[in-house]
Amino acid sequence: MTATDPSLDPTEPFDLTSTPIHLGLGATAVPLEDFSWSADRMAAYGEMAAGDGIEGRMVLLSDQSESWTSWERHPAGQEVVVILTGRADLIQEIDGEHRRIELTAGQAVINPPGVWHTADVHEPGQALFITPGAGTEHRPR
Repeated sequence: MTATDPSLDPTEPFDLTSTPIHLGLGATAVPLEDFSWSADRMAAYGEMAAGDGIEGRMVLLSDQSESWTSWERHPAGQEVVVILTGRADLIQEIDGEHRRIELTAGQAVINPPGVWHTADVHEPGQALFITPGAGTEHRPR
């Protein structure tokens, strides 16, 4: 994965579900071509974005067709979650308690830094995530 690819003109429309964007220092926006959640691709993304430190953000559009099978947390900063279509409960684990937040189309919530969270999807749809990726952790649900 490279920051730029001559086959992708970022001034032309592209599919945000398959090509996330990295927001970096200096108000940069870099499409991440050929992105996947594989260990190799994540390592390459980490190297590419390292210079942005904790200020870097990944923006992606994700189909939410079923409840999540894991928890995640982002110690480097706050994550914005916007439900574009469908309906889901975002579940945050705060001080050992589960806080369930019902979200419908057009609603957003902010996950605080370091808070474990997961989601139960009630009506399939799409969600937009603006995530501080540095140090993100996952655990089984």
